[in-house]
Amino acid sequence: MSSEISRYTITAALPYANGPVHIGHLAGCYLPSDIYARYLRKNGKDLIFVCGTDEHGAAINMKAQSEGAEPREIVDRYHAIIRDSLDKIGISFDVFSRTSKEIHHKTAQDFFTKLYEKGSLEEKVTQQYFDPEAEQFIADRFIVGECPNCHFGEAYGDQCENCGTSLSPTDLISPKSRLSGAEPILKETKHWFLPLDHLSGKIKDYIQSHKNWKPNVYGQCMSWLDSGDGLQARSMTRDLDWGIPVPLDDAEGKVLYVWFDAPIGYISATKELLGDAWEDYWTKDDTKLVHFIGKDNIVFHCIIFPAMLMEHGGFHLADEVPANEFLNLEGRKISTSRNWAVWLHEYLEDFEGKEDVLRYVLTATAPESKDNDFTWSDFQTRNNSELVAILGNFVNRVQVLMQKYYEGEIPKAGAFTSEDKEALASMAATPASIAESLESYRFREALSRMMGLARLGNKYLADQEPWKKIKEDPERAGTTLYVAAQICAQLAQVMEPFMPFSANKLRTDLQIEALAWEDCNSQELLKAGHRIQSGGHLFSKIEDETIEAQKAKLEAAAAAKAEPQYEALKEEIQFEDFTKLDIRVGTILSAQKVKKADKLLHLEVDLGFEKRSIVSGIAQYFNPEDLSGTKVSVVVNLAPRKLRGVMSQGMILMAEDSEGNLKFTSAPADMPNGAVIR
Repeated sequence: MSSEISRYTITAALPYANGPVHIGHLAGCYLPSDIYARYLRKNGKDLIFVCGTDEHGAAINMKAQSEGAEPREIVDRYHAIIRDSLDKIGISFDVFSRTSKEIHHKTAQDFFTKLYEKGSLEEKVTQQYFDPEAEQFIADRFIVGECPNCHFGEAYGDQCENCGTSLSPTDLISPKSRLSGAEPILKETKHWFLPLDHLSGKIKDYIQSHKNWKPNVYGQCMSWLDSGDGLQARSMTRDLDWGIPVPLDDAEGKVLYVWFDAPIGYISATKELLGDAWEDYWTKDDTKLVHFIGKDNIVFHCIIFPAMLMEHGGFHLADEVPANEFLNLEGRKISTSRNWAVWLHEYLEDFEGKEDVLRYVLTATAPESKDNDFTWSDFQTRNNSELVAILGNFVNRVQVLMQKYYEGEIPKAGAFTSEDKEALASMAATPASIAESLESYRFREALSRMMGLARLGNKYLADQEPWKKIKEDPERAGTTLYVAAQICAQLAQVMEPFMPFSANKLRTDLQIEALAWEDCNSQELLKAGHRIQSGGHLFSKIEDETIEAQKAKLEAAAAAKAEPQYEALKEEIQFEDFTKLDIRVGTILSAQKVKKADKLLHLEVDLGFEKRSIVSGIAQYFNPEDLSGTKVSVVVNLAPRKLRGVMSQGMILMAEDSEGNLKFTSAPADMPNGAVIR
């Protein structure tokens, strides 16, 4: 990048179109990228803000398979949900495209062809996993197994979502296919590889030229480059039936690897937006390219995509990659598979008109340098104690006092006191202070500095007490409200990147237009005589009942999709041990509670060849009068013993669910009593 920046290209990670976006996605890359883009626009910068849905790869196939739908149905549905929810929360993309569009297919295929013709790709016949039951090669995401790093049992073939380690399917311990559950076998197949091992020198030089990157980004990149055997060649094609066909004659049934085609989506979206002018934003050295992503995408945006661009030639590489860490939820990792998430489209339905509240809270708690936690209680506290009690309270008090004493007209200022001068000077310095933070991608700090202005206004108004001075010293009261009105006007400008809806409402109330950032450093943003209107409260209190309802909703949704928890396996036995058990079909004839024993029932069971007395600890789960005629499975050769004075001559077999509920394990109704269960 040259010292003079003529334009900016801002990208936000393409969301997979296999489900809605949640607050973790929003905090990770969409909010910070939007704040940055809005700030640059307010500075009059030439920029494009690019995104779109990633609609290829195994994740789409998996979702389609689980719903019994076609991949096209899945991507059409979720593209619309994602597009609409991001738009409603105020993410101001210049283009939000799709990787299923023809322009993207052509761009990605042309890119691949260029690399192929330059000899930048290596053709290899390798062994890939094949599902013998489904009779097809299976993509990395269709394989699960034990992570060799953290030993998480459900790691994917390309990445462990528990520890974040990138993997290859052959790294997994005890892999199995998600298609059929079968153990996959290795089978030969041909693919085209990007030789990252041969490019590692160039990639390392590129990474080391950006030591100013966030420590988590630079550190992860260097770890990839320096650990073990370093970078290895990576296949850029896959055996799949959904995706962009590999544009070679001998590549039937093969598609481009999703992490080859997805980042090219930024380029194709720019073509869609600008036509032939797209090249200025991707090839010129005076362009600043910034990728906003989550930490799980660092390797793809900092190593693989730059390597692709280097080999193609003619492209400008990323100047900044301000990746965030992960956002957790109520102390637990967000999990889409377990439905432990706050979905953005549902938030927008449940909290209509509170878009900026979520933007504020997620920015204030953004996981910029380490994983952070979102809780509904903190959400409520920040809304009620900060947005309502500080920012909203200050603005409302100024508007009310202006209407009460001056019919909404800005009074003429008298002589300024030292407190007035200090307040106006701090106000005028705030835009530069916020800008310093934003240009260093410290969004939490920038938001805090914006809120510092609201705190300053609140304290200034409380200290000066114009409602008391209006009678004894009206000029002093007028000067105080003049200064307070300037602070309100400043807030209406500098709030814009963070809370655009509230900033627009406040500007409407103050009857002012949006200003360029450089024009916000004035000490007079509202002239004496300018008339404002009273527009009501910017923010409203969120009650305990609302928060409790969200907590209950979260727990209920997770419980509905909870994966069963299985008891650990017992010590291995030999076949001969099992054959010692004599299990027979029986029918309960009668049941009654055992005296002085809350958990025990005394059962009389017909085994065909005889009737037996059996004591079972099931009184908490069944009414005795309901059990007569119930088929059961009985271990009949268990040594008899007395329980609470009642002889028990066997054991009834029960099944227990994850919540501890018991049910009888029984043979079909037509199976005679005494029949052997083997």
